[in-house]
Amino acid sequence: MSHLSSPPPKHKGEHKGHNLPRGSERGSSSRDKDRSVTANGSVPMPAGGKGSRTNCSQSMPQKVSNRLINEKSPYLLQHAYNPVDWYPWGQEAFDKARKENKPIFLSVGYSTCHWCHMMEEESFQNEEIGRLLNEDFVSVKVDREERPDVDKVYMTFVQATSSGGGWPMNVWLTPNLQPFVGGTYFPPEDGLTRIGFRTVLLRIREQWKQNKNTLLENSQRVTTALLARSEISTGDRQLPPSAATMNSRCFQQLDEGYDEEYGGFAEAPKFPTPVILNFLFSYWLSHRLTQDGSRAQQMALHTLKMMANGGIRDHVGQGFHRYSTDRQWHVPHFEKMLYDQGQLAVAYSQAFQISGDEFYSDVAKGILQYVSRNLSHRSGGFYSAEDADSPPERGMRPKEGAFYVWTVKEVQQLLPESVHGATEPLTSGQLLMKHYGLTEAGNISPNQDPKGELQGQNVLTVRYSLELTAARFGLDVEAIRTLLNTGLEKLFQARKHRPKPHLDSKMLAAWNGLMVSGYAITGAVLGMERLVNYATNGAKFLKRHMFDVASGRLMRTCYAGSGGTVEHSNPPCWGFLEDYAFVVRGLLDLYEASLESAWLEWALRLQDTQDKLFWDSRGGGYFCSEAELGAGLPLRLKDDQDGAEPSANSVSAHNLLRLHGFTGHKDWMEKCVCLLTAFSERMRRVPVALPEMVRALLAHQQTLKQIVICGDPQAKDTKALVQCVHSIYIPNKVLILADGDPSSFLSRQLPFLNTLRRLEDRATAYVCENQACSMPVTEPSELRKLLHQ
Repeated sequence: MSHLSSPPPKHKGEHKGHNLPRGSERGSSSRDKDRSVTANGSVPMPAGGKGSRTNCSQSMPQKVSNRLINEKSPYLLQHAYNPVDWYPWGQEAFDKARKENKPIFLSVGYSTCHWCHMMEEESFQNEEIGRLLNEDFVSVKVDREERPDVDKVYMTFVQATSSGGGWPMNVWLTPNLQPFVGGTYFPPEDGLTRIGFRTVLLRIREQWKQNKNTLLENSQRVTTALLARSEISTGDRQLPPSAATMNSRCFQQLDEGYDEEYGGFAEAPKFPTPVILNFLFSYWLSHRLTQDGSRAQQMALHTLKMMANGGIRDHVGQGFHRYSTDRQWHVPHFEKMLYDQGQLAVAYSQAFQISGDEFYSDVAKGILQYVSRNLSHRSGGFYSAEDADSPPERGMRPKEGAFYVWTVKEVQQLLPESVHGATEPLTSGQLLMKHYGLTEAGNISPNQDPKGELQGQNVLTVRYSLELTAARFGLDVEAIRTLLNTGLEKLFQARKHRPKPHLDSKMLAAWNGLMVSGYAITGAVLGMERLVNYATNGAKFLKRHMFDVASGRLMRTCYAGSGGTVEHSNPPCWGFLEDYAFVVRGLLDLYEASLESAWLEWALRLQDTQDKLFWDSRGGGYFCSEAELGAGLPLRLKDDQDGAEPSANSVSAHNLLRLHGFTGHKDWMEKCVCLLTAFSERMRRVPVALPEMVRALLAHQQTLKQIVICGDPQAKDTKALVQCVHSIYIPNKVLILADGDPSSFLSRQLPFLNTLRRLEDRATAYVCENQACSMPVTEPSELRKLLHQ
């Protein structure tokens, strides 16, 4: 995630206006060169920099709490003992600013953000800076994961008035919430090339007193321009653009930016952007017999393999870190995010469907094993993230990556056993070090470690295939596999004794929806009931703890309480568009994996609520937030980029298509067309910024397959046909179980299901498109042929 102050280095091709998605701005490397802090307005702004990190436990006991002590957010609680008189986002702060005629200082971050920690320790724990903020500003602290609407509005301002964005994000607002100066990380004091946070505060204070009217006029002008620039609507357009054209242009733009050697789509930093991989697989399917189709498949599979072999994957404990700071996927930014795990589990499962290579299914299983072990609440929900930083030893100051890195000495001590049968003297430790590229001096370049925190340390990254390592030491491949797995297990057990990274135990509906999809799809593809059960428990958690039955609304957040309980903020934080879109997708995926229609029924109800709260009946598409929830914010936006997470509008386009396939309700198809039309201009201009929406456009113009299995859900022959469907990569489909009951939910939605019969009382499959169904088949091999047509 981005903790510095300017954008990541440009991708190849970006100078041509291709603007490849960056894994969202939540992305750039925390070890990039210092980058300029940005601002708008008449206040000269400093360049960014990295200050020295102080010991957070230094004088904590004497400090008194501020009003953030009453919040539930782990991020806000991290600031509860600052000398800053923080307010949470809300009317109390706004009223105070208006009454006292003071500017609002808005600071936005999240609890696992490395540079948010830095600024908190350097500036917000500083008594003098606290006094300045308290005297001349109303200070508001926001967890960007709790309030993505607030974050997006002001990040749009920061990005539009500067060269980039990131977190912590610091913006100065008028009492009416109009932004006039914005930046990201500020060092506390002036340096040779940069101005410190204290100086910035003094300059803004002076400008507010002397040039307030000019600041207000500039602010209004910028806000008006942003409003015009960010508008997305159908306008005069009647239909969305050609899917074939958008598909082709999106592929060409990705092809130009592709890294042939290491996979991925940038020099550095590199992000595991699943929306791009999903697009490439989908492109391959519709161009299977062409050179471009083969190229798309190769690009996606190669990228997934290089990522899984690199240090961005935690080879000891599984799961993926946030991003790689280098081109080779070697040295990661060590934070682990739930949304990456959910999406990557799906990408690796699909890679297995397409290639048949168990390497990919093993990676998917490893991701889900990590989430089950480290990010799961006992009631079935999933936590948000684990931090990049942790103390190397108890009582020490946290360092980035301390939990994950190894010295040669540690590995040698843990794995001293001799390997029998090798062609030269060899210990288990030496074998593991050779295979994973560990060296005495450490395998992390000083360029990637400006603070010297990782000196002499190693990140495990696969340097050789099992076959090459086996040949090197004269052993067979299975012996090498067993020795390496045993070695990794010993490292895993040893690592348990290290101080763990901070866990953000906040649970977000949107990210839980992504995780339900991850478990459901992987479980279905691999035929693993246990994984589908995790998805079911996740959906039950959402319904029990994050859904208000009376209003039909989702809650955005809940929190792990003591003794395994679940707590909510008061008043509750209501859901945003992404919460509905991602949960609906998770429920549709869970229905197809479990064939329990209750999940489909709930998905329909949530979609109805989503349409009421977020649909733009004038311009088409969905707003990111409810009108009432964002009252007072200068902009109401529609997310228009598929980045680290897909845009909620892109996911909604798919959901509407699928819901139409499950129910035949025309209004959802009409909404889908209207949404795709509203985003026409954005897709035409930069299709590569919306690869997930381009996929939805293609699915709409090619039409979905309805695959109907008539049979008893518990019978072996039914399960065989269902498993056949799950074993094949068919992104544009709905899978329907017709159990013969005319009063069932799906039979009432789709009356034609009652006309489909089982042959000779055996489970029977039909493939329907454009209101016409295939001849019935009863054998999985026959169904496979039908689905490959």
